[in-house]
Amino acid sequence: MPNPSPTSSDEIAQATATLTQLKDYLRTHPPVSDVLPLLARLLHEDTGVPILLGDVLRSAARLVSHQAAIPETDEIRLIIDGLRDAAQEAANWHTLHWDMQRLSGHAFGPAGPPTTS
Repeated sequence: MPNPSPTSSDEIAQATATLTQLKDYLRTHPPVSDVLPLLARLLHEDTGVPILLGDVLRSAARLVSHQAAIPETDEIRLIIDGLRDAAQEAANWHTLHWDMQRLSGHAFGPAGPPTTS
């Protein structure tokens, strides 16, 4: 497998800016029918953000573990464990993909401002 080129901090900033745009768009109360395709892609069971974020965090934990001074300090071990725990939690969110599929079978009212309870 060829070595991938390194990702720049600018590319990461672009990815997080895109997520910020999506967050801001969702706050405008668009029609659910317009949002579902976006969320389906974002939460895809194999290539969505939860799976990718889990993989990134797991890889970061492995990298830190392999490059840490031996013996690892308690602080380093806690950080590695935290990355691994967060990776598992993020990957568990992949089940949201199925929720988006189930939502697509429902009818929704017209988009509008939020109602107050």
